[in-house]
Parts: sequence; C-alpha cells; structure tokens
Amino acid sequence: QVQLVESGGGLVQAGGSLRLSCAASRSIFSINAMGWYRQAPGKQRELVAAITSGGSTNYADSVKGRFTISRDNAENTLYLQMNSLKPEDTAVYYCYSKRVGIVHWGQGTQVTVSS
Repeated sequence: QVQLVESGGGLVQAGGSLRLSCAASRSIFSINAMGWYRQAPGKQRELVAAITSGGSTNYADSVKGRFTISRDNAENTLYLQMNSLKPEDTAVYYCYSKRVGIVHWGQGTQVTVSS
C-alpha cells in the first residue's frame, strides 16, 4: 500500500511554468512504473507522462518538448515540470504508481492555464 499526495498545481498564464510534485508514503525504489494522468472537464483521463524505475520515459504527443517527468527515489517523490503551458493543458493532474499489477492514485491537483 502506498499513498500519493500531489502538490504544485495552480493558476498560470499561457506560456508559464509549473512543477507538480507527488510525494509517496513509502519508498518508491521498487516501484517500476509511475506517472501522471490528467482529466479535463467532459473528457476522458489521459496519460501525460510515465517513467520506469530505470529512468525510461514516455510522453503524450501533446506535451513532448514541454513537459519533463522525473523521480527522486531518495525523496520518494515524482515530479512533472511543465513549461510553455497552454490553455488546453487545463485539467486535474493525477499521479499514479503501479507495482505487481496494483495501481495507486493520488487525489489530484488542479492546473488552470489562462489565455
């Protein structure tokens, strides 16, 4: 069992930056897959970025070149650096962890990008 708590969301103008954090309640060293999803009003939840324990990353086409996912195993924290934000990035962002088929989710953090 692991609890995930996101932070760092907020209101930002288009072109601005935010860094989301996801703090885990236990060591993430052995957690192979972690990442971020987002859900905008009226839309399905979509994968934004993912990272493995070995550091391999995967990004949605819509955020490639603008977002960077990273993990600090010593701090048990997952990050999402978001640059050049666009109004279409507005959504609730959720972090997740997946290990041996079990997925845990955070409660979500709101990101709002104004035009």
